[in-house]
Amino acid sequence: MRFLLGLVLILSLSAFAHAADSLDPGVRQLLVGVAPGWNSSTGKLLALERINGEWKPALGPIPVLLGKNGLAWGRGVLGTGEPGRHKVERDARAPAGLFRLGAIYTYDKALPKGADYPFHTVTAADAWVDDPSLPQYNRFLTINLNAPPPWFEKEKMRHGDFAYRWLVEIRHNADPPVPGMGSAIFFHIRRGVTRPTWGCTSMAEDDLVSLIRWLRKEARPHYALLPWKEYQRKWQAWGLPDPKLIKTVAP
Repeated sequence: MRFLLGLVLILSLSAFAHAADSLDPGVRQLLVGVAPGWNSSTGKLLALERINGEWKPALGPIPVLLGKNGLAWGRGVLGTGEPGRHKVERDARAPAGLFRLGAIYTYDKALPKGADYPFHTVTAADAWVDDPSLPQYNRFLTINLNAPPPWFEKEKMRHGDFAYRWLVEIRHNADPPVPGMGSAIFFHIRRGVTRPTWGCTSMAEDDLVSLIRWLRKEARPHYALLPWKEYQRKWQAWGLPDPKLIKTVAP
C-alpha cells in the first residue's frame, strides 16, 4: 500500500512539474509576438483564441516595435531559467518568454467602448518604481500626496504622454520582482513607425485599442514573445500554437 501511495505521489508531482513547464490549458487568449532574431527591434503580433481546444486567429498580424537592442530572456511563466542573455534594468531589450498580462493603466476615465477588462485611471498619486535599490521595485503604488516618500518625484507615472495613454501590463519580473532584472514592461502606443522601445512592445494606437477591446480577464490572457527560430524550437514543449498557424507573423 505504501508503495502504491508513493507511486501516486510521484506521478502527481510529475504531472504538476510538466504542467508548470507549458502553457496552462485553461488559458483561452494568447498573444504571440515573433521577432526575426535576438537583436531585432521589430516584430509582428498575432492574437489567438482557444475555441474547443483549438487555437484560432482573432487579431493581426500587427506590426510591433520591441527593445532598441532586441530581446533577452525575461522572468515570467516560462523562459526564466533558459541559457543565454537575460534581461536587466535599462538594457533596452524586450523580455522573451511567456508572460501573464496584468491590468490596463490609462489617463482616461473609461476603457474604449466594447472593452471589459480590469483597469486603473492614472492619478497624480500613482508611481511605478524602476529603481532597483528600492524595496518597492517594479511595483505599482498609490501614495499619500500629503506625505510623499523621498523617491516619489522620480518614480511617479507620467501624465499627458500620448504613448502612455493606454498601458497593458506585461508581467515580467513580477511574481516576485527581483532587483535589477527589469521593470515597467507594457504594451503601449508607438512613438513613431520606426522608433523602438526600451523594453516594451509598442504598436499603432488603433491596433492597441483593438487589442484592449479583445481582452477578457476570464480568458486569462498571456503573451509569448520569442525570436522565430526560438519559437520553432519551443512551441511543442511550451504548449504554444503550431508554427503553421503563426506563419503570418514569421519573418
